[in-house]
Amino acid sequence: MKRITTLSFFMLLCWITAFAIPRAEYPRPQFERNAWINLNGEWTYSFDFSGSGLEREWFKSTGFDQKITVPFCPESKLSGVEYKDFINHMWYHRTISIPQDWADKQVLLHFGAVYYKSEIYIDGVFAARHFGGTSSFQVDITPYVKAGQTHNLVVYVESDVRSTHQPSGKQNLQFASYGCNYTRTTGIWQTVWLEAVHPEGLQSVQMIPDIDQQQLIIRPRFYKELGGKLEVTLKDNGKVVSKETVAANALSTVILPVKKMKTWSPENPFLYDVEFRVIDKAGNVVDEVKSYAGMRKVHIEGNKIYLNNQPYYQRLVLDQGFYPDGIWTAPSDEALKKDIQLSMEAGFNGARLHQKVFEERFYYWADKLGYLTWGEASSWGMDCNDIETARNFITEWTEIVERDRNHPSILIWTPTNEEFWPDRVQYPRLMQDLYKLTKVIDPTRPFHGTSGGSHIATDIWTVHNYEQDPAKLKELLYNDGKLMEAPKWEIQLMPKNIGYNGLKYTYQYTFPQYKHDMPYLIDEFGGIKWNPSQQMESAQNTSWGYGEPPHSLEEFYARLEGLVNTVLSLSDHVWGYCYTQLTDVEQEQNGIYYYDRTPKFDMKRIHAIFSKNPESK
Repeated sequence: MKRITTLSFFMLLCWITAFAIPRAEYPRPQFERNAWINLNGEWTYSFDFSGSGLEREWFKSTGFDQKITVPFCPESKLSGVEYKDFINHMWYHRTISIPQDWADKQVLLHFGAVYYKSEIYIDGVFAARHFGGTSSFQVDITPYVKAGQTHNLVVYVESDVRSTHQPSGKQNLQFASYGCNYTRTTGIWQTVWLEAVHPEGLQSVQMIPDIDQQQLIIRPRFYKELGGKLEVTLKDNGKVVSKETVAANALSTVILPVKKMKTWSPENPFLYDVEFRVIDKAGNVVDEVKSYAGMRKVHIEGNKIYLNNQPYYQRLVLDQGFYPDGIWTAPSDEALKKDIQLSMEAGFNGARLHQKVFEERFYYWADKLGYLTWGEASSWGMDCNDIETARNFITEWTEIVERDRNHPSILIWTPTNEEFWPDRVQYPRLMQDLYKLTKVIDPTRPFHGTSGGSHIATDIWTVHNYEQDPAKLKELLYNDGKLMEAPKWEIQLMPKNIGYNGLKYTYQYTFPQYKHDMPYLIDEFGGIKWNPSQQMESAQNTSWGYGEPPHSLEEFYARLEGLVNTVLSLSDHVWGYCYTQLTDVEQEQNGIYYYDRTPKFDMKRIHAIFSKNPESK
């Protein structure tokens, strides 16, 4: 019998462990370190429907009486729980062991996302609080743990999706799913992990590709600045392209010349490898981070969006990012990649990632495969008039943009969807604040304040229209030399200073109108309902979609092609589209694919329709 070496045994153990832990892959592929521990897997939990857990000091727990599989939410099948009712309070527990060789390191506890408000406790001691259900965050738990020891980690979660004070996205606000609203997600729904970082380590970087000047600009931040150096190396398939060393402080800017630059695009999604090394005063390498960068530029000229200085027509699909067994959480890394591949096989060159912040691994695959994306937040459900709600949203949006701004696949930032000017003061204020803030955090991309709603501060103009007749759609979009604009409505307000005497003031709100000075896109259309069993009365009662469904497959193909050709025929005025949608989701039956990702249609015919560009209309 062949002897098993120590190395081969270790590799076998790693292989077994990787398959035992759900979502075992590294969760942050654009900022990767070697010293990390995945905390996914079996945790204990307890629901706290009365909200009395704090009073009962559950933060001191050493284990609850029920089990859940993290990172899947308790509503999902993959969590092992499948509790579908509202969960306003919930507690998690697991033990964490700190390796002995982390003794001189900062120990960081990372959460991919926890919906919505979370509090973190170590051995019963409060460590941090976070607001925001879709943004990633980290907690420095160094003061609360010791190397070589095991500690109790408790996570307390609060969520009230019906309060209007937190964005809920497509989570349904009734008991059961309805219309285009689906199963809720509560608590931990992305990977939880530990990381060891040297006190002088690299905290983050902003990478700005400058294809016009043939250079990559990098702005670093550090946990502590103690006089060390930062070495940055840019590689093309292992070959060094550029290398620079600067002082390790936040005032330093690294400028890497990139000769014979290879640009990133859907046609050629080339990525450079980037290596960061922090070197202390004594010359020791104290931190190493692996990353990558795509050299690409997105900008606007007139009514067109440009990619790498060329007009680029976007053929997008609406992607809700829901999964039958994981809800908001993909069952595997391969599932994230597969969704992009399915979209590309259907003829799309990108997606509007709708009412959900997708995890970093999705953007990684979009970067690798050459897939355009629009970054959006889960804005539905929040009251834009409420100042505290706006404050929470601004904080979460800041974290979203900072986390994802280095991904070349993201072309547009879209914080909200279908906001129709709920008031004349706070909503415009929120939109203007979001515009200014986003431009400070990331000046390299267009900002799209609200998709298909009232445009207060935006770089592009969008409309939503689900007219099912191609001829009528064309007339609605472009008639007598005018493009479809936002509607007007009247809002009646009771003046506070006159009490309840029945007098009312009526304000005629004239929405901002399109001035033909920016790109105009129809970023929701189609949504053709198709369910092969839709002729059955039961299916008619349970399924949902836009318009009267076709009566045959041939009628479906004809309507679909007619709608797409209509939009393409207006390319002098309408510079791109987003079709609803990639997959069915629960009762919504207007996907190109079924909810389980199997195809509904002849995908060759579907690809022939969606792969058309304006010049081939």
